Amino acid sequence: MKRIASLLAATTMLVTPAMAELLDLEKDELTFGFIKLTDMAPLAVAYEQGFFDDEGLFVTLEAQANWKVLLDGVIDGQLDGAHMLAGQPLAATIGFGTKAHIVTPFSMDLNGNGITVSNQIWEQMKPNVPLDAEGKPIHPISAAALAPVVESYKTEGKPFNMGMVFPVSTHNYELRYWLAAGGLEPGYYSPENITGQIGADVLLSVTPPPQMPATMEAGTIYGYSVGEPWNQQAVAKGIGVPVITDYELWKNNPEKVFGITDEFARENPNTTLAVVKALIRAAMWLDENDNANRMTAVEMLSQPEYVGADADVIAASMTGTFEYEKGDVREVPDFNVFFRYNATYPYYSDAVWYLTQMRRWGQIAEAKPNTWYDEVARSVYKPEIYLQAARLLVEEGLANEADFPWDSDGYKAPTPAADIIDGIAYDGKAPNAYLESLPIGLKGDQKVIGTEIQG
Repeated sequence: MKRIASLLAATTMLVTPAMAELLDLEKDELTFGFIKLTDMAPLAVAYEQGFFDDEGLFVTLEAQANWKVLLDGVIDGQLDGAHMLAGQPLAATIGFGTKAHIVTPFSMDLNGNGITVSNQIWEQMKPNVPLDAEGKPIHPISAAALAPVVESYKTEGKPFNMGMVFPVSTHNYELRYWLAAGGLEPGYYSPENITGQIGADVLLSVTPPPQMPATMEAGTIYGYSVGEPWNQQAVAKGIGVPVITDYELWKNNPEKVFGITDEFARENPNTTLAVVKALIRAAMWLDENDNANRMTAVEMLSQPEYVGADADVIAASMTGTFEYEKGDVREVPDFNVFFRYNATYPYYSDAVWYLTQMRRWGQIAEAKPNTWYDEVARSVYKPEIYLQAARLLVEEGLANEADFPWDSDGYKAPTPAADIIDGIAYDGKAPNAYLESLPIGLKGDQKVIGTEIQG
């Protein structure tokens, strides 16, 4: 029925002004993959609101089992594109894990993740967490509050296990960032050992997002880093407490991207523009009028073919609030950002940050010059495609000229120290200086040899 509705909508829209200048599409039937997370919303909205139809695109959206299956589907052509971890196109392009040139012309969102611990761990952390006058924990909560708990497990000879969704996921890097900022070693990778657990105080392992709460409830992991709604699901089920959101970790940090192969982008330039146009409109819809459409989006995402979680669980974070402990609901209006702050523009500086984290933890085994970071960023992130699509929307009267960074060189202004939990500023144009400024992690010519850092 959805397919029929899509075709009827497309036929109807042919007479509207928005369809007056349809691009000459190289391919109009497309299949896009996604993982069941709140931040796949631009794809769902572009489909349900008819924005794909407006561009003459007949799109099928397919949920994928995990991030590896999703990436493989894009590489082998079963999927034309996908909601991706921002680290996936970069890692694939430089050959970490798999080798394929993946590009992104569209960043899907800012923020949207959290770090959750089990009730048992939270009770052990609480004595180390400062409280406000009402007796509530003061946020953001540092991993320094977790450090004594980890030490006690070490003393008892028990490994301290936590989950993240994929080795090149934002969640892996955010969890590592939080742990390191609190003085805990999250472990290193080497070409011979890709567990990421070399020298670790906290052992991180992969768990698919929807399985996070059940895995923690079973005691396999003591906490996890994941996107919504799986932190709020832990609160709803009464099994865990989110201790920090990534907005508190790094204000307005980049999250997912829309990924396609470089070959697809080159062979289907007009189709790529049409897709980006539809996604930009979806992002605008999600943020317009002070998030007025968010409850409609929540109902949309709660459908089983999209995220499939209860609407109230999705709404707990997507409508401008975030619940930590049961009843401790706080205002976090920018927890999910889809268009504000140029969220959809694929900044080179965002790409460089992911690359610095790959280098920091040994996924990039050897030191690279600053020019290398810039070259890789430019080969994967494609703001020129994004701006071309945006220009078409402005010309069609569907977007405002002032909403896009036309004069950007692709780099954001440096993120100030006050916006990051460890108080260390980030400048995408100086990746090696940034790495040197981080107290824990590889620097300069250091390498991981065996179980030791040398150099």
